[in-house]
Order: sequence, then C-alpha cells, then structure tokens
Amino acid sequence: MFRNILCLLFFSIATFSYAQDKGIISGAFETNANIFLRDSAINAINIPQYDHQFFGGEAWLNLNYKIKGFTFGSRFDMFHNSNLRNPTGSYSGTGIGRWYVKKEIDKVEISAGYLYDQIGSGFIFRAFETRPLFIDNALYGVSAKYQFNENWHLMGFAGKQKNAFETYTGNIKGIRTEGFVSLGTEENPLTLAPGFGFVNRTLSDEYMNAVVDVLRTYQEADRFKPVYNTYATTIYNTLNYKGLSLYTEVALKSNDVFNNPFAEKQELVGDNTLGKLVKAQGSVFYGSLSYVMGNLGVTVEAKRTENFSFRVDPNLTLLRGMINFLTPLNRQNTFRLTARYSPAALDISEMAYNFDVRYKFSKALSANVNFSDIKTLEGDRLFQEIFTELIYKYKRKWQLTSGLQLVTYNQEIYETKAEVPLVKTVVPYIDLLYKFTPQKSLRAEFQYMETKQDFGSWLFGLLEFGLAPRWSFEASGMYNNKPKKANSKGEIEKTLYPTFGIVFFNEGQRYSLRYVKQVEGIVCSGGICRLEPAFSGVRFAMNTTF
Repeated sequence: MFRNILCLLFFSIATFSYAQDKGIISGAFETNANIFLRDSAINAINIPQYDHQFFGGEAWLNLNYKIKGFTFGSRFDMFHNSNLRNPTGSYSGTGIGRWYVKKEIDKVEISAGYLYDQIGSGFIFRAFETRPLFIDNALYGVSAKYQFNENWHLMGFAGKQKNAFETYTGNIKGIRTEGFVSLGTEENPLTLAPGFGFVNRTLSDEYMNAVVDVLRTYQEADRFKPVYNTYATTIYNTLNYKGLSLYTEVALKSNDVFNNPFAEKQELVGDNTLGKLVKAQGSVFYGSLSYVMGNLGVTVEAKRTENFSFRVDPNLTLLRGMINFLTPLNRQNTFRLTARYSPAALDISEMAYNFDVRYKFSKALSANVNFSDIKTLEGDRLFQEIFTELIYKYKRKWQLTSGLQLVTYNQEIYETKAEVPLVKTVVPYIDLLYKFTPQKSLRAEFQYMETKQDFGSWLFGLLEFGLAPRWSFEASGMYNNKPKKANSKGEIEKTLYPTFGIVFFNEGQRYSLRYVKQVEGIVCSGGICRLEPAFSGVRFAMNTTF
C-alpha cells in the first residue's frame, strides 16, 4: 500500500510539473502469453498449467519521467498462472514491481526506491533483473553518488533485496569508488581505470534462527557458530595500451554461512534438501587479457572461485537471493544445438579458462576459434568446449556461417542429476543467409548433435523468410533421431519437436506468435542458467517502447 501511494504521489508531482514545464516521458511495455497443450509423448504434463489452468502469462509496463534534474520511474508487473518463478509450478501476482526517484544536485546524485547497480564485475554486489528466469534482485533502498571530477566518483548504498512484490529481511550496504587515470603520451597512450568496493550483509533474526534450527539437526562435529555479519571487498582495474586491454579483479569474502551443494547431504528443515550449511571464507580471482592488431583479435580469460556463495539468506539455493553475480567464462552460443548444454558459473569450487581467437582474412572471409575449460578446484571435469566458426560473405547477396563444436558437460553437477555420465557431444552446423532483394531474405540453419548420453542424438533445421521491415516467418524442427530416454509411457521413440512462428515489426513495436514443442533442457539468459521441463503449446509476445 505504501509503495502504491508513493508511486501515485510521484506521478501526481510529475503530471503537475508536466503541465508547467513539459518534461520528457518514456516507457516500455512487454507481455508474454502461453497456451499450454498437454502432450505426454514429450513429458509436457503434470504441472498446473497442463492439468487445469491451460493459460499463463506475464506483463510489465515501465514509465519514466524526467524534468529539472529529477527522474521518476515506476513499473507495473502482472503474473497470471506464470511458470517463470517455478518452471514446474504456477505463480500469480499483481502490483508495483518497481518505483524509484533520482535527483541530480550539482555533483551529487541521490536515488531512492528499487535500484539497479553493481560493483566491478558484480562479484560482491550486483542488483539486476533477468526476466526470462524471474530474477529481479533490485536493491530496495537509497544510494548517493558524489562526482569529485570528470574522472572520479564515490557511491554508497543501503537497503534490502527485492523478493517478488516483497523484500527479503536483513540488510545490505556498501560503497564503490572508481576512477580514470591517463598516462603516457598521444603516441603511446596508457590508461588505468581502477576501482574498489566493499559490501556488508547483516542477517535478520528470522534468517539467523532458521540457520540455528538447521545446525541443530547436524552431528556435533559438523556444527559451528554462525555469524550475523559478512563482509566482502573487491579491487579491480582496467589497463589499456594501444591494442592491449587487461582487466583484473580480486574479491574476498569474510567467514560466511552458506549452502554447499557438494558437501555431504544432511536432513534439513523446510523444503531445502540440497547440500548442507558450512562456514568458510571465500575468494574470486579473475583476469581478462585482449589484444587487437590489424585483422587479429585474441582474448584470454581465467577465473578461480572458492566458497563465494553470497546470499541474503544462507538457506536459499539455486537462483534465489543472490547478492552477487559470477561471470561465466564459457562462450555464449546462439544456435539451438550448440547452446543446448551450457554451464552456469559455480560459486563453490571452479577453475575456468577461456581462449578466443578471431582473424579476418579479407572483407569476405573471417574465422573464430574458441576453447573453454572448467574444472573444480580438485580437478574434476565440469565443462569443456572447442568451438570453430567460419564466415564467408559474397558481396551483399549471401552469407555462409559454418563450424564444428565439441562439448563435454557434467550433467550431474549442472542439472543435479545423480549418477549420470558426462555428456559428450559433436555438433556440426551451417547457417546460410540469402538476400533476394534488400527487403526479401531467406535464412536456413542445419545442425546435427551426435551424443550417446542424455536424450541421444539430434537433428535441427530452420527456415526463416524475412520481408523487411515488417514481417518474418519461421519454421523449425528438432528431431531426436537416436533417442536414449523413455517418455511418460515408458517408450523410447524418435520424436519431432516442431516450431512455427510469425513476427511482425511496426516501428518501436514487435509482435510474435509461435506454436512450439520444446524438449526439456537448460535455459540460459545473461550467463545464468536453469533446468526447465518440456513445453507444448502456443506462445505470444509483444514488446513496445515509447
């Protein structure tokens, strides 16, 4: 109620100011609508939407108003039988999902409400939103930023983390300072962009009592004294010299209580049955070196993570209550089969490397080779990918993209599936774009995945016909040609997962309507992944800005 009154007050002020001085109003609207069609052949069953609801969707309306150094913003959220929060459940809720006000006063910028921000790469703090995975970790509080000069600033914040239409209890507070230093000469420029951050999380009595209740279920040797306060700090810097760029960051966390899914399992209270609570210090070491010279571009990354689960409540798991964000080092693939087995960054034990080389032979021909390797600190294999890509352009008439991907994927760790073997895949792919005219184009994809694990081997094909600037028509099919898993009837059958879609564009508006059958698998957005069940039905989406 308080939030609604505040939003109404803000926009009443904004409306009055608009009548006087005419500020700037902007906004965006987004909605998804799903019709669920039960299909036992692909295991699209046994969730409320298939059993009796049949429809689910979400909508978001953003409004922003700027005038005389003020910025007012509000977002209306609606969830109706939505499966975003829990892919196997149903969630409904309506209300003000976000409001904020920001004011610039000389060198000071003051903000209050639901705020998005981060420190460095986000290792110790990142307040962010990822709608496809129902993540909205906004900070409900205040922040103040002081700009010393055009190169240096200091920012401080305090508040609680958002949890749907409520907030988690407990408090988060922190500071960040960043700057820019130019050294060298015009012929030999050298720049530094250093930064420092500090965050403190204080557990509420509610969460501390829950931790104590869990510890009481442990054997005496596994018990420890929990702490209310956890401190995390990070120091980072970007160095640029001609075509060379080096980013480094070190983050440390004090003794903290967190859930370790790799530890020996214990019987916990509530609905949490993964891992057990432990107490330990944490660290992240990250470096990224990139070099560009002529037609050659090289990037090398490395990250070491140990015990860096940082949440508002130690009992939370999966994607809930994350204060920070750990950058994944694997390549972010876009083709259907090359993206099928994608790893999420692990916060307990991970040693990751990524090596990427791009070379442009000519205006028409370019190549990319990428290698990712991820293990636990103990040396157990988590993920490995070898990816090659060759792009050839013929005038402005057509473009050919082709390559090969080899992946090793630890399904037991990333999907918490017990006693399953490492998934090993080989995926050749080809993508051809042909332009009949500047307005008419046809794009065709073909991919094949050879694997003896999980669901078995796959074929994927897609045709997309574009009529710029308004229309796009698509048809695709994903075919399980060498199946390994049985369906709900206990049968192992070759299965086709078709998709047919139409997309319409109108200036700042985009509408899409698709009939979809989708296999169970990992869904990733922005480097954050989760396992989702099979889908069968119709999907409508609308996006517009104004």
